[in-house]
Amino acid sequence: MEEHALTETDRGAALEVFGDRLGLAERYVGHLATSGIERGLLGPREVPRLWSRHVLNCAVAADLIPEGSTVADVGSGAGLPGLTFAIARPDLDITLIEPLERRCIWLGEVIEDLDLDNVRVLRGRSEQFFDDVDVDVVTARAVSALSKLANITLPLLHGTGQLLALKGRSAAEEIEKAQKALRKNGATATEILTAGADTLEEPTTVVRIRVGSA
Repeated sequence: MEEHALTETDRGAALEVFGDRLGLAERYVGHLATSGIERGLLGPREVPRLWSRHVLNCAVAADLIPEGSTVADVGSGAGLPGLTFAIARPDLDITLIEPLERRCIWLGEVIEDLDLDNVRVLRGRSEQFFDDVDVDVVTARAVSALSKLANITLPLLHGTGQLLALKGRSAAEEIEKAQKALRKNGATATEILTAGADTLEEPTTVVRIRVGSA
């Protein structure tokens, strides 16, 4: 069995999350485990845990996004979480924002190979797209602390919407330190949510920040 293949433990969760699009998810993981490693998007040590630590950890957060939403994923890197959302939720319209050219090229190749028609890639920093990108939901994972993340994500909502930041155990501490930035960017509510509690052995911690009446 290939090192990145689905284990029996993860297969049930993957079926629940991806349904009849599981084959696409498996092809995506195949890209991560080969060209993704070769081009430095992930470290080789991550291959055995691509499903549990990365793909499923991200994909379960898609349940928090309302149907038919427009989504911007800031600092997409290897497509985590943005591409997992595009695969699991074909109803979403997703924009991946990534500053590094080599990552953008790789993302484009994967999107083309998987024939995903609900996702596009913009190369640049999110600040460059504040005027041009207006979405319902912004997502980010492993980009920066919330105090900085608020400034580079919330303006993409243009006054109404929500940020879903995939975080770890420091979520509460980050929220405390980000109060000034959150107020400055019009945050109206902040909460810590758990995604995948019924699906994963280690559920995903998500900080949801609402702006306006969203």
